[in-house]
Amino acid sequence: MTPSSSAPFDLGWRSSRLGDATQISSGLTLGRNLNGRQCRLVPYLRVANVKDGFLDLRDVKKTLASEEEIAACRLQPGDVLLTEGGDPDKLGRGSYWQGQIEECLHQNHIFRIRFDQTNFDPAFLAFQFGSPYGKAYFLRHAKQTTGIATINKVVLSNFPLLIPPFAEQRTLAASLLTNLKLIESATKASQLRRQEFAALADAIIYSSCLQGSSRRVPLGEGLIEVKDGIGSSWKSHLVLGATRGGIAPARERPGKHAERYKPVTAGTVFYNPMRILIGSIAFADDDDEAGITSPDYVVLKGKPGVVDSRWFYYWLRSPPGERCIQSLARGAVRERMLFNRLAEGEIEIPDYDTQMKASKALAQIKPMNAANQKQITDLEALPQKLLAQVFKC
Repeated sequence: MTPSSSAPFDLGWRSSRLGDATQISSGLTLGRNLNGRQCRLVPYLRVANVKDGFLDLRDVKKTLASEEEIAACRLQPGDVLLTEGGDPDKLGRGSYWQGQIEECLHQNHIFRIRFDQTNFDPAFLAFQFGSPYGKAYFLRHAKQTTGIATINKVVLSNFPLLIPPFAEQRTLAASLLTNLKLIESATKASQLRRQEFAALADAIIYSSCLQGSSRRVPLGEGLIEVKDGIGSSWKSHLVLGATRGGIAPARERPGKHAERYKPVTAGTVFYNPMRILIGSIAFADDDDEAGITSPDYVVLKGKPGVVDSRWFYYWLRSPPGERCIQSLARGAVRERMLFNRLAEGEIEIPDYDTQMKASKALAQIKPMNAANQKQITDLEALPQKLLAQVFKC
């Protein structure tokens, strides 16, 4: 959109170059030569403090600065802050300063936008930069290298700022703030339910271990390792990976020796041996599409009549399973937990009938958790949808 005084979308709004309507400045350069100047320690904002839509002030560093620098870079309530770059999807990342710290500066990789607050609402401007409208502008004009995109002061100055009447700015900003807080509350509630589902699974596992008869056996006696590759049919299979959230499509297609990729069918437990300590363990349930996974992964199933695979998967992710994994680890930063090592662990295993009853209860958690995760995904997409409705072009 070319800046002009005409209404941008028949809403009676005018537009202007950001540089013509505001003052844009960079902040303090760290590591500069102080040349013996008298300085004092003051808080300052780093790029890490400026998030997409909010400021994270849990860890604010301090730096030496002269009185002249403090006067030039000191933040004032209402200043809008934007980072100059990062991941392409984070261009336009920023928020506005509300005076949370009495005396605070900003570093040179953060742009400070200052304006007449009788004509501009800071929340409205921050929302505009973070909207699909703003992000699209930054993405079109950013300088991009491998995985990194940056904007400079010229690009920011040319931003086509949309300017509704001041009263309308405040009304729209207040409405957005209210709706975004409601979305945040709903998202937190859904995230809490996700934790509750995990706790329910742990409780079912714990209860099953107290019921019926049980015996302590080495894991190697109850599990079967899947070693053979899928062979020449690998192209027709979905490639799967294990994450902390469970099963997920793999990021990359098979490379060399694709025929060695291991089959993942219903009842298969598999994990990344380099990431098992952080919980990258997955399970292919009855309703999951069969696929293949990396030959570097450990793939296994429970022995029929001895260990139910679903029960074992949830046990492995439960506190007793985590303790077992930790007991087998040797303290290396990048521990490789291959099947032979896992097989050395011991487990207090309930009888098979008790496992099966618990397994049926555990199977009910998956669809509830999936529905809740979809709700989280939908809620996380809502803020940008709301902003797109306001700043549509």
